[in-house]
Amino acid sequence: MANIGKYNNLRVIKEVDFGVYLDGEQDGEILMPIRYVPKNCQVGDYVDVFLYLDSEDRPVATTETPYAQVGEFAMLRVKSVNKIGTFLDWGIMKDLLVPFREQKVTMTEERSYLVYIYVDEETRRIVASAKLNKFLNKSVPEYEVGQEVDLIIESETDLGYKAIINNKHWGILYENEVFEQLDKGLKIKGYIRKIRPDDKIDLSLHPLGYEKVDPIAQMILDQLKKERGFIAVSDKSDAEKVYQVFGVSKKAFKQAIGSLYKKRLITIGPDGIRLNP
Repeated sequence: MANIGKYNNLRVIKEVDFGVYLDGEQDGEILMPIRYVPKNCQVGDYVDVFLYLDSEDRPVATTETPYAQVGEFAMLRVKSVNKIGTFLDWGIMKDLLVPFREQKVTMTEERSYLVYIYVDEETRRIVASAKLNKFLNKSVPEYEVGQEVDLIIESETDLGYKAIINNKHWGILYENEVFEQLDKGLKIKGYIRKIRPDDKIDLSLHPLGYEKVDPIAQMILDQLKKERGFIAVSDKSDAEKVYQVFGVSKKAFKQAIGSLYKKRLITIGPDGIRLNP
């Protein structure tokens, strides 16, 4: 069965003047218009395509790449607004509808909004919603502390940044862990720092514990060599200064220089760190 709103690998079963038809199994034959047909494509070939619905709700295949597919969140720009709803640019020819009932605030042209893409159960059409809460998993998270995850920044809060984890759960990046502006909709890698008794999730932008010390320590050594053996940053420097010079948290920096000090590779002074001969 073909998956509408997602990528599919389908077999070419018929060639016509205006394109080719693909085997959609229970969904029947699916047209791929000639402008999307790969060069030298023949009957019997399998092609990777994205499926969407045309204006008459018929499945259509394209080799265009959407910015996101069904089941994902994405920051998308408004192209137009009419009496039906708001239409977003999602990277393919047909724009993506956000019904008015699925808007948290009135969407305006040329602005971008974080939305979730799904298939509406009543109309069977692909639509988007800015009401993100109802699409996030309410079950107990099964992540492990230290696990690498995919994050999408949703908003800046008094605590730091609210982020979506693996398209499933909410999490928080606390402000003392972040030393740069993170824009809404930004997709980045992160790590599970802690799962609280109330199932809320704390996040980090850096690997946890000593697994991050070695690469950071090597980076510090490399930087010391470039700076002729001395950098005016020490364990007494403030966190912003540490991040400005090395791009890591102060905690990670202190662990790294502590490791280097124990190996007698550096000397730590009040004015900075020095590379030992």
